[in-house]
Amino acid sequence: MWRSLFIALGIMAIIVGIECLLIDSASFYSRSSTTAVDFLDPSGAPSKSITTWKPKEWFPWLVLSVGTLVVIYSFTIPNRIRHSSFD
Repeated sequence: MWRSLFIALGIMAIIVGIECLLIDSASFYSRSSTTAVDFLDPSGAPSKSITTWKPKEWFPWLVLSVGTLVVIYSFTIPNRIRHSSFD
């Protein structure tokens, strides 16, 4: 159980790192002032409050390396943890 959890977290970190390598910025819309209909209207912005996030140059590489280390660690977890009382 622990091994699969660490593998999933590591793979997710790798995916987020790759996504951050491919984007220049991400726009987040305010949840309280946005409805689904607003996204279908091409005449205006879906929300008045938009937050733009630009990842730093080092951020994707950090997340990729941490995800890779977690996946490698999860493959080296000994089998004796499966027989412990944590399961």
